[in-house]
Amino acid sequence: MTFFVAKFAMHIAYTLFISDQYQKLRYRSAWALYAAIVVVGSIPGARADVGQYASGILLHSCAYSVLTYLVFSGGAGTPGQRALKAIATIALMGAGDEINQSFLSYRHGSIMDWLVDMNAAVLTALLCRALWPVLRRRLAA
Repeated sequence: MTFFVAKFAMHIAYTLFISDQYQKLRYRSAWALYAAIVVVGSIPGARADVGQYASGILLHSCAYSVLTYLVFSGGAGTPGQRALKAIATIALMGAGDEINQSFLSYRHGSIMDWLVDMNAAVLTALLCRALWPVLRRRLAA
C-alpha cells in the first residue's frame, strides 16, 4: 500500500512541477506571485512585520528562487536556454520591484536586494539546468 501511495505522490509531483501539461500555468503563476510580492511589499508596515520572522536576505532568496523555478519550468527551450531566460526575467522582476520601492516614501530600492535576487536566480537556474533532464527522465517513468 505504501508503495502505491508513494508512486501516486511522485506522479502528482511530476505532473504539477515538471510535465509539460502545466507548463503555461507555472509561467503565469510566476507573474502572479511577482505581482503579489510587489503589492504586499507596497503595504505600509508589511515588510517590517514580516521582518520580525525572517531577514530580508532570506525572504528575497526564497521568493526569487521560487520565481526562478516557475519561470524555468514554465518556459520553452533547452535547459540552458530556459536557465538564461529565467535569469533575465528575474533580473527584470527584481529591478522592477526595487524601482517600485524607490517611489514609496516608507521604502527604498536597494541594489543589494537586487543582487540577492540575482544570486538566488543564478543558483536556482544552474541547479534546474543540471537536474531538469534527470528529473524528467526519472519521474516520467
